[in-house]
Amino acid sequence: MKLTPRKPINSNDSLGRGMDLALVTLVFVGLGWLVDNWLGTKPVFIIGFVVFALVGQFVKMWYDYDGAMQRHEAERVARHGSRPMDGAAADAAGTVDRSIA
Repeated sequence: MKLTPRKPINSNDSLGRGMDLALVTLVFVGLGWLVDNWLGTKPVFIIGFVVFALVGQFVKMWYDYDGAMQRHEAERVARHGSRPMDGAAADAAGTVDRSIA
């Protein structure tokens, strides 16, 4: 029986992002619960902290996605040497074939 080395854990995979979202939200629920018990304002800080955590996580996901797409685009440009033309520029250059085969 040959054992292969385990694949390193990648925090950019979907499971890692899902766990990050769940754990950060859970931590902020706990912090909100502690502050609410301390001040006697039962659901106010729990709700506020959860909203803060979720908005922060979605902003983080957006920037991670945007950064990954920019890296992907830079790799593609480096590999092919030029950026693709958008639809309007391709039409103006006459490089779009609109014929029906």
